[in-house]
Amino acid sequence: MTDRINRMKKMFTQDKVHHAFRRTVAYDEDALLARCRGLRDFEAASLMMITALEEERPVVFEDEKMPLTRTVRNLPLFIARLYLESKNLHEAGFFGNVCVDYTLLLYCGFEERLEKLKKRAAQFRKDGLEERAAYLDAVSATLEAVIELCSRYRDEAEKKGNTYVAELLSRIPAKAPENFAQALAMLRIIHFSMWISGSCHNTLGRFDVYMRRFFDADMAAGVIDEESALELIEEFFLACNRDNDLYPGVQQGDNGQSLVLGGVTKSGEQAYCDLSRLCLKASLELGLIDPKINLRVDRNTPHSVYEDGTRLTARGLGFPQYSNDDVILKALENWGYDPEDAADYAVAACWEVIIPGKGTDIPNIDAMSFAAAAEKAIREKLACSSDIDELLGYTVENIRESSERIMEKSLGKYIFPAPFDSLMIHGCIQNAKDASLGAKYTNYGIHGAGLATAVDSLSAVSHFVFGDRSVSAEELLSGLENNFEGYDVLYNKLRYSPYKFGNGDDESDRIACILTDAFAESLKGKKNDRGGIFRAGTGSAMYYITYSKGLAATADGRKAADPIPANYSPSLYARCRGPVSVVRSFTKPDLSGVANGGPLTLELHDSMFRNKEGLTKTAGLVETYVRLGGHQLQLNAVNRDCMKDAQKHPDKYRNLIVRVWGWSGYFVELDKEYQDHIIARCEYGGF
Repeated sequence: MTDRINRMKKMFTQDKVHHAFRRTVAYDEDALLARCRGLRDFEAASLMMITALEEERPVVFEDEKMPLTRTVRNLPLFIARLYLESKNLHEAGFFGNVCVDYTLLLYCGFEERLEKLKKRAAQFRKDGLEERAAYLDAVSATLEAVIELCSRYRDEAEKKGNTYVAELLSRIPAKAPENFAQALAMLRIIHFSMWISGSCHNTLGRFDVYMRRFFDADMAAGVIDEESALELIEEFFLACNRDNDLYPGVQQGDNGQSLVLGGVTKSGEQAYCDLSRLCLKASLELGLIDPKINLRVDRNTPHSVYEDGTRLTARGLGFPQYSNDDVILKALENWGYDPEDAADYAVAACWEVIIPGKGTDIPNIDAMSFAAAAEKAIREKLACSSDIDELLGYTVENIRESSERIMEKSLGKYIFPAPFDSLMIHGCIQNAKDASLGAKYTNYGIHGAGLATAVDSLSAVSHFVFGDRSVSAEELLSGLENNFEGYDVLYNKLRYSPYKFGNGDDESDRIACILTDAFAESLKGKKNDRGGIFRAGTGSAMYYITYSKGLAATADGRKAADPIPANYSPSLYARCRGPVSVVRSFTKPDLSGVANGGPLTLELHDSMFRNKEGLTKTAGLVETYVRLGGHQLQLNAVNRDCMKDAQKHPDKYRNLIVRVWGWSGYFVELDKEYQDHIIARCEYGGF
């Protein structure tokens, strides 16, 4: 890391000098809402973005090469809320958690797009299609507002004597970038503008694919070398952390700034290259939470790539997350995606698969609770079941009914328009149709929460009630009803049973296969009201916290309201033999049916990374998971004692990073319930 990047890192992440320029704007709400009367929702969306951009005050720092810093804390979201009232919304109702195709702006420049927009609008007017023309007018206005902001930044840069930024903004974003440095700055401007527009969880997609043309050209021409390229990448990554405290999410850090590296290209070639490697190195040197790195791999990925990724894990960043192309490409094609589109997949905010520029899916529409389905079957049907397969049948029926309720509830969702983002979604401008109304793929993803809790509960019944009969159905049901109060022997027998998912128990693994297949089957062939399908996944998102609070005691020895595991992970109380045992069990199900997203998540004690042998073994573990057919994997280097001390002395641990579910955050900035869950997760100390 160069001295300049070190200084900038200190400025923005430690001293936070840019915070001094922030202010809360007192918008004239009455006047703005009055302007909205009679406006179509897409016109109001354009007005909202333009208003926010007009309030931004340019701030240029002496050493920077990556312009734009948020100075306004509060966006005029009250404009959108006027249109969101009484609507059936997903989350807050704003467009986001998708991956746009940045090349649609990045490769051409804003002026070229403006010219085409205005010609298209004129044609619509000539054809009598006034509303379509008005839509393109609204889109054009957002581009013009961004150009105007960058013009003010250019003037400020000249005033401050930063000739680099002034010259940079003399070309971009109006014109297409001519080199790697300009392309990175252009990407920063586009990404910044998406957040200003009100869109959220704006993922960065396949960075090494769409940026490679600039990188390769400059490297070949000698414009940059690896050292100078690394410095540029690190400054771009720093920019991703500059304003992330203003981005919405369940917790600080949950902002969706995911970046994908590697995998196959549309033409079938391997995308991992020198640019990919430098991105990993930049993330390693900076040690910051953004952007979150996702690595696409397959059975042909060189071992050295896994070692590159493992170095980031050892750094304690909570990423990279690995996605297995062998499984996910099969899943996407089975779900009806064109092979060329499937090959180009990226991830949304956390780990849900999505197609850049062609997918406006809602990949996290809701979550089905495996744990609740099993708990209901055991409480209501155990007494009348003759064997475990009969009880499993009732559980499968509960899964189907739960999925049906979720699909019904998903109908009629309204999303506030996103004119600026629509510039980077294929077909939107050609058809004058906002991205909020859908694109080529408009599928809904449903998470599957608490799988291990369900499996372990049913496995306990199989082994102890129907197997050795050491526990009667009456005793188990009574213990559950009383939350194990007065049932200490039963409680300990269930809680510390060796028959847990991840421990190599054949019956537990069989049950897991049945439940995941049942979830996939419950959604198969079902259509949402946008013409898309429903995709099953093994992620939990925040539901591992919210669902556990309402879940009664379960037959795995978990008391009421105790936590369930995050994502596709062993139970918090499972005493598994080690990470290899977990990997073997968790690759038994056919994960192509539940590949919406949701990694196997494992916590490894940080002592495992203190020598080269530990790094090599961990990289080998990842490679094994991929070769055995795992879909996604995420490893964390943790230290329970360190986290407990951080709860007592947060000022000593401001830079302690942990993986929460699909994102990394600073441990001391999390709510205590999230901290406690991370501490409670099983911590593996060896292979």
